[in-house]
Amino acid sequence: MMTTRPASPATILTAAALGLAGIVFPSVASAQPSYTGPVPSRAVIGRADYRREAYVKRIDEVLNWRSGRVDRSNPATLDMAAICVKLVQGEDLDLCSARVIELMKDPGTGPFWMFPAVAVAYLGKDKLSPEARASLRAAWSKVLQMRGDTENHWAMYYTSLYLMSELYPNEAGATWYSGKSSEENLAESKGYLIHWMDLATTLGQGEFNPTHYIGEYMIPMLFLATWAKDPEMRIRGHMMVDWLMADHAASTLNGVLRGANARTDDTSVTERWNALASFFSWLMFGNTPPPANYGGWGIYFAAVAKNYTLPEVIYRIAMDRDHDYTQRDLKRSRRRWRYSDVDYAPVYKTNYMRHDYAVGSYEGGITDPIQAHVWDVTWDVPDPRGVNNTMFSLHPISSAQDMQMYFAEVPDWMQLGVTREGKPSYDSADKMLGSSRFEQVLQDKDTVIALYDIPPGTRFEHINGYFSKDLKNLTEDPSGWIFAQGGNTYLAYRPLAPYVWGTTWSWAKDKDKGDRRLISPHLKNGTIVQAASASEFKSFADFQAAIRALPLSIKLEPTPTVTFKSLRGNLLRFTYGENPSINGTRVDYSKWKLFEGPYLNAEKGSRRLVITHGELERILDFNTLSIVDRVLPEKAGDAGSSR
Repeated sequence: MMTTRPASPATILTAAALGLAGIVFPSVASAQPSYTGPVPSRAVIGRADYRREAYVKRIDEVLNWRSGRVDRSNPATLDMAAICVKLVQGEDLDLCSARVIELMKDPGTGPFWMFPAVAVAYLGKDKLSPEARASLRAAWSKVLQMRGDTENHWAMYYTSLYLMSELYPNEAGATWYSGKSSEENLAESKGYLIHWMDLATTLGQGEFNPTHYIGEYMIPMLFLATWAKDPEMRIRGHMMVDWLMADHAASTLNGVLRGANARTDDTSVTERWNALASFFSWLMFGNTPPPANYGGWGIYFAAVAKNYTLPEVIYRIAMDRDHDYTQRDLKRSRRRWRYSDVDYAPVYKTNYMRHDYAVGSYEGGITDPIQAHVWDVTWDVPDPRGVNNTMFSLHPISSAQDMQMYFAEVPDWMQLGVTREGKPSYDSADKMLGSSRFEQVLQDKDTVIALYDIPPGTRFEHINGYFSKDLKNLTEDPSGWIFAQGGNTYLAYRPLAPYVWGTTWSWAKDKDKGDRRLISPHLKNGTIVQAASASEFKSFADFQAAIRALPLSIKLEPTPTVTFKSLRGNLLRFTYGENPSINGTRVDYSKWKLFEGPYLNAEKGSRRLVITHGELERILDFNTLSIVDRVLPEKAGDAGSSR
């Protein structure tokens, strides 16, 4: 296949030159939603026009599906998402206007109401009736909009307020819920958005690689790129969409986002595909099915998605890989309010990708007290729907102190309260979601060592190991290793302390999911996992023999310590509370870059990301607010193909 190259060796797009005007394409009917249809092809589409055509067809599938679910006799089926779709398609405009007026009688509050309202306001600017537009504008004066308390909340909140203030300039504070004028709202919103972009491009994103919250960044950033009048904010939005998608592409295995994740949930931590992140992989790369109903929030992105074209270099990173690779990234924790000397703790993330599986981790500790996922091995499957294709362990801590570090609420009912707010597993001993300050992790390629040193009296005093219902040939070996196979991946799991088997999901309505939980009720503890491709060995028995032959020393007292020579021949030494070493060299986290790998590279503090695949290079520079595309001289040994 041919690579479509930029028109010139160096093309610089600045705020003045960037064109994001919408392109109108004919609707294409889809007989069957892709989330129930055949598995998409993983073939690389070499021509840019063919990629664009396939992308537009996927967008139209989403729009037509949502439009088709509207029942004109039942107004409840015409929600804000459906109104957006109808406005894009120019259908049922009178019905849309009437419905907007009805909905604005009792407007909502907060970011998840604000950004749909912004979408309707802009898409309906020339299509809704004057009465409907007036009712929408009035809603922004009569209901106090709550800002929320997370990174994604603030991205949605300030983008929404910014765009509405641009849409209605020169209006007095009395006409806004904030009590501030349009210009004051604009200044506050712009200031925060630039501050957030500076953090993300210098210290790393806080809610990094989220399985669901990716939409809460992609949607507002595309809105900004599409509708902002200020050229600076317009190009900033476009560059952030590129930045987020580049990070996403490098962190997916055939479209499936795996760990580590700053935030995920009780479903997608085990069924890795089942997340909004898969909607963006399907839409942008076309290599995995979308989740049911296109992830819900995906409708809002689809409504304006034709205003964006994924750069070929990012597409290639997701789709066109010829070699194993390691990517190291610098991220940051959620904002800390108590029990910390820093506002944001650095997070050192490692991602190792192979054809059959991927291994990902960060170094341990708490990045988010509720929904973080520290490490896993995820293997490839032909169809990921309904498959729990992952393995990991964790300390299932429940702690009011941990929550007080990151939240400002009164602490008395924090643990109980969070289980009633969409995070039902938090206070359960058998949960499979969360991070712990008593876990430390070392990853070298496809080897993970996780160590635990849990103080007595901690809730809870054990380790959970996750063993999927989809594993085959699970074997408990006298050596202490547990062997299993997932897809074309061989897995060796070594608990460092005695264990028993139990079930999981006690907090869920559907408790019998077929998975098994390894329970190791010991305070000083650990897990070693070594992965390999089945093709590396003549048989599963040969893999087991190779693992048993690896030098391994384990000491739990006084502090958990492991010395292990991995399947890749590297000597790993790791003691809880100390920097680990690989082949005698200490891991120096102080030298960690913002991005470092064959595809993504950026210095800490630089505001500048270099995205590379083969001969293709794209530079996002927030210092100059410019995008540079170049074709590089071909180099032997480049990771990935430039076919």
